[in-house]
Amino acid sequence: MSASGGAGSLRVLPRRDLCHREKGGRGVGSTKRGKGRKRMAGADRAGLPVAVYVARATPHEVTLVDATLQARFLPEPPARLIGDKAYDSDPLDTHLQAHGLELIAPHRGNRTRPRSQDGRPLRRYRRRWKIERLFSWLGRFRRLTVRYESHLEHFLALVHLACALMLLQRCL
Repeated sequence: MSASGGAGSLRVLPRRDLCHREKGGRGVGSTKRGKGRKRMAGADRAGLPVAVYVARATPHEVTLVDATLQARFLPEPPARLIGDKAYDSDPLDTHLQAHGLELIAPHRGNRTRPRSQDGRPLRRYRRRWKIERLFSWLGRFRRLTVRYESHLEHFLALVHLACALMLLQRCL
């Protein structure tokens, strides 16, 4: 370094990228910081994780359902999918029915088409608190809450580690 404190001819700057290339990577949103994450998870009857998927924060949950079901830990798919009002989508419902899954989601208030579900399956929606409890359990891990990791693969690995710890804690 030169005496003035600049980089000089050594070009040594900590935490700076001196190469001319596009920054970002898989899962980095429009802010180019890579901190916006959307965690998608599936839980069983006990609230234990069955499937976990992480994506950038911009896509809607409906578009991430297939990727979450493909990232499940168990070989067989679940019989039914319980989601919140964001999952009230007729194309998603027909897509999941083609794959043998039943979608249970309450209707949005601004729905213009006729209702596709009656009250009987919607009684199972009351058990959705178990998935919220799973997200609360994931929030106990500070590294996931603060989101130190900017790379999507590293963050997903930490989410998988947290899920493995929760499953081991439950079994022991």
